[in-house]
Amino acid sequence: MSQALTVLILALLLGMQAVSTDMYLPALPAITQDLAAGMGQAQLTLSAMLLAFGLSQLVWGPLSDRYGRRPILLWGIGAYVLASLACVLAPGIGWLIAARILQGIALGAGVMTARAVVRDLFEPAKGAHAMSQALTGLGIIACTCGPAGGFLTDLLGWRVALLSVALFGLITWCLLYGRFQETLARPDPHALAWRATLRANRDMLRHPTFLSWCAMSTTTFLGLFTMLACSSFVFIQDMGLSKTAYGFLMLSMSLAYIVGTFWCRWMLKRTSVQRAIASAAVLTLSGGVLLTVLAYAGQGQAWYGPWAVMLPVCIYMIGHGVNMPCSQSGAVAPFPARAGTASALNGFIMMLGAFGMGGWLGRHMDTPLFSMVHGMLLWSVCVSLIAWTAVQRHGRPVVVQPTLVPEALS
Repeated sequence: MSQALTVLILALLLGMQAVSTDMYLPALPAITQDLAAGMGQAQLTLSAMLLAFGLSQLVWGPLSDRYGRRPILLWGIGAYVLASLACVLAPGIGWLIAARILQGIALGAGVMTARAVVRDLFEPAKGAHAMSQALTGLGIIACTCGPAGGFLTDLLGWRVALLSVALFGLITWCLLYGRFQETLARPDPHALAWRATLRANRDMLRHPTFLSWCAMSTTTFLGLFTMLACSSFVFIQDMGLSKTAYGFLMLSMSLAYIVGTFWCRWMLKRTSVQRAIASAAVLTLSGGVLLTVLAYAGQGQAWYGPWAVMLPVCIYMIGHGVNMPCSQSGAVAPFPARAGTASALNGFIMMLGAFGMGGWLGRHMDTPLFSMVHGMLLWSVCVSLIAWTAVQRHGRPVVVQPTLVPEALS
């Protein structure tokens, strides 16, 4: 595959997560009302999907290490299309939650495999650059998802908005079937042996480089997740914006993320990954602090509006555009022979955190704005501390040779 085709496929696979959430979020208040669901049930349609997404990667990862990336992608994305159609046809909130769980399971195949493909094709330093290119594509996809989801929901209803998710999955599957070539050079015959898998995961959880980058990817993602989980209620329910207007606010956030990915590549050509992360953490922390200051200063004030939320969020997202590609490539860098398993474990930890955060938000959404503010402040502080300590000390990968996993188990 050419590099352009590779980046396109990676962008579509990684973008499926944005499509699954950003097309869905503008419709969430309408879904809640139409299906007579409570706030906790509405949050569960998001957090349960993400938990299933994380758990499924623990299975998809070893399967892709054993049988290759291509069959996992074709089966997984095919299942994603069917689960997305089930979401469209859901007659009640319980059915929708179940369909979203199935969607999350299938989604895990695409996103996990995309991260593993980066490690298959690129050395660690170039992997961060390639991941940044792919995540620029994700940002472009996300730019269209928010406005499109809001417009379709306003004009044709939430079911049509969810139908577009199935269409995106079908287009991606067709491209994979026609153009994707296997990237795993040597399938691991021991990848599905449970003792080998347990040992591999144990070794990863003891590896300081993996732990540092995994902590970075998890905390920066949780800041974004907190914003996404609360945003439709803040802007549509509390501030009275239309779903279409809300979609364009999400567009501004995605544009800031794209700027961050370009900045990431600019810095990686001039400095180390660790220094790039340290610089980005300044923006991350600034966004979280500014969001908090403006929210408390603007209580009951006429000047306080959507801009006072989105300006700090966009600052956070520029930092996120550096933090996410570097951390996702960094987490799998020490494990070339187990890239699928490492990608899966990293993804699982991220989504487990999102499920926990979603559960907390579901119980503390009496004031959605301050739920968002407090959550993003917490995670911006965590991102900064990790960037300035653990990543600086352990961020440079030390490759684990294949002989360490799993031949000693035979």
